[in-house]
Amino acid sequence: MSRTGGRDPESFSETRWRSLRYFQLYRFVVAALLFFSALLYPSALPVLTLNQGGLHVGLAGGYLFSTILSAVVAYAWRQHASSQITASVLLDVLVMTLLIHVGGGLGGGFGSMLLVTLAGAGLVGQGRLVIFYAALATIAVLVEQSYRALQTELEATAFFHAGVFSIAFFAVAISARLLARRLLANEELARRRGIDLKKQTLVSQRVIEEMQEGVLVLGDDARVAQCNPRARHLLAASESGEPVLRECSPELLQSFADWRRQPDGGAVLVQVPANGVQLRVRFVGTTGGDSDVLVFLEDMSRLREQAQQIKLAALGRLTASIAHEIRNPLSAIRHAGELMREERRGELYERLLRILLDNTQRVERIVSDVLELGRRDRVYSELIDLRQLLPAFAEEWSTREQLATDVIRLEVCGDARICFDRSHLHQVLWNLLSNALRHSRRVAGSVRLLVGDGRVAGQVELHVIDDGEGVADDLREQIFEPFFTTHHRGTGLGLYIARELCEANEARLELLGRGKGADFRLLGRALGC
Repeated sequence: MSRTGGRDPESFSETRWRSLRYFQLYRFVVAALLFFSALLYPSALPVLTLNQGGLHVGLAGGYLFSTILSAVVAYAWRQHASSQITASVLLDVLVMTLLIHVGGGLGGGFGSMLLVTLAGAGLVGQGRLVIFYAALATIAVLVEQSYRALQTELEATAFFHAGVFSIAFFAVAISARLLARRLLANEELARRRGIDLKKQTLVSQRVIEEMQEGVLVLGDDARVAQCNPRARHLLAASESGEPVLRECSPELLQSFADWRRQPDGGAVLVQVPANGVQLRVRFVGTTGGDSDVLVFLEDMSRLREQAQQIKLAALGRLTASIAHEIRNPLSAIRHAGELMREERRGELYERLLRILLDNTQRVERIVSDVLELGRRDRVYSELIDLRQLLPAFAEEWSTREQLATDVIRLEVCGDARICFDRSHLHQVLWNLLSNALRHSRRVAGSVRLLVGDGRVAGQVELHVIDDGEGVADDLREQIFEPFFTTHHRGTGLGLYIARELCEANEARLELLGRGKGADFRLLGRALGC
């Protein structure tokens, strides 16, 4: 776009420039018809008679050349639009007035051509210039009529016709101008609304892209019409092309089919096989006439994490209270119990003292576990080689528990490296192995520690399996809850702390399988420390 001068860039929009080009094209067509009629069929119009010689041909040719020049300027040079319109109107008034004169007056029909010219100028012109154009045409017609009256006999009817045309000039010019202003106002309103709509669309698009929920738009055939980046991430779909539900999550496809048969507002849980993520899915029908369905996907791990943050905030306050209000009196009670043990006062006295000290030790262990949980946010991740760590850890654990070395069986395959805080991993393994030992038969191979590559690239799996009775179905959802235990000497915090520490290291701890034995799987990152 060329650089414009004056106020043209502000007052002449793209629509008005287009109208100006059409106006110049109209003038070119009229000039071409006049020229070729004068050249080939001079008898087609009353003014183009052979009696006028070559005057009308020269006049029509000059008019054609000027309209060609005006059209070229309007298409190639977007500057001084008002000057272009004024020059075009002046030329049209001059040529049409000469044709009126040559044709014997307004009765030849060229006065009507001036009306069209003024209407076009009124639509594309500016402000008071439109009145100037009408005044110019009026003066030209009256001058021509006066000159004719001086040359021939005065005719009142001719002046009456000239007056009627003059009034029509002003009426057409003013009406065209008012119409143009109305159109310009509507165009400006449409432009502003278009800008507002574009801004709103961009904001809405950005909001959808940044949403923590995944959003899908599904058609009747379960084809994904649209989706946001979060949905691609949750479904583990490729960046190119739209996701295919059958490949990403067959459970989601089946849930969509069930919802189609019986729409309701309830949410369902589905699994994504590629990344193991569990999603909470809601289907919402659109209000329009189409049959598209909105699908909202929420990562259940994120929801659990939010709930855990609330728990942690409460536990943090509880931890401070425990540290100051319980630990010191508890130490005093234990110290007093140790002093009383030195006295020998009979079997009943010894039994009661042993109960006192055992429960004191249990409470101290609960306090220690809760304090350990309060330090979960201090994570110092490193890439740990499990081939080196696990044998030494298994030996230390067996020694501490006074077990035979063959009770725990270690199997390591694959890359066997995990990104984890070393002290956190030590605490998680200790809790898991202690829990497995408590429910096992304590024979050779009762506790198995298996390590292998995960199903997704960049992940590692660590399994702790025992040969006990397993976890009952009605207890599977509760074993990770704080202070839940099935053992009379347990604190109910071991598995809960293990899962919390795993989540702090961007890992996941879950219970697999059913029936005999319990299989706890730790799924962690092998990269990204």
